[in-house]
Amino acid sequence: MSKATKRKHVTKEVLDDYVLPEDNQTIVKILGGKGNNLHEIETSEGEKYLVSMPTKFRKNVWIKRGDFVLIQPIEEGEKVKAEIVAILYAEQIKYIQSQGKWPKEFVPLASTEVCADISSDDDDSSSGSDDLFVNTNRPQCVYESTDSSENELSDSGANKDDD
Repeated sequence: MSKATKRKHVTKEVLDDYVLPEDNQTIVKILGGKGNNLHEIETSEGEKYLVSMPTKFRKNVWIKRGDFVLIQPIEEGEKVKAEIVAILYAEQIKYIQSQGKWPKEFVPLASTEVCADISSDDDDSSSGSDDLFVNTNRPQCVYESTDSSENELSDSGANKDDD
C-alpha cells in the first residue's frame, strides 16, 4: 500500500469512525507532545502520565494540546502506561456525550463555543463556525478601530505647518 493510500484510509478511519470506550479504555486529554511519538495526558481523575501513538497514526494524523483521545493501557510500561486507540474530534465527542459515556470532569467544547458565539454575532451566520480552528497558542485579541489615531496624525501635521 502506498503512503498516500495509507494516509487516506487512516484519515478516513479517524474522522468517520464513532467509537465508544470499552471497559479497559478511557478518555483522556492531551497535555502536550514529549517527542518520539509520546504524549503527556491527564485522566479525568487528574493522573498524568505518558502514552504512545501507534505506528498507523504517525505522520498521518496530528494531535495537539487540548485534544481528547481514547487510550488503552499497556502492561509492559512503567513510564509509558497506555497507547492511543482513537483521536476524538467534535462530532465524535458529541456522539459520546449523547451516549452518556463522556467523563463529567472534561468540558470539551467550551473554548470553541465562545468563538462560535463571537463569529455568529459578527456575520449572523451559523455555517459551522464551531469547526473553525482556533490557535490556542496565541492570545485572543479583539481590536477596536478608533478615529483618534487619524486625528493625532492630522494634529501633528498641522503643528508642523504652524512652525
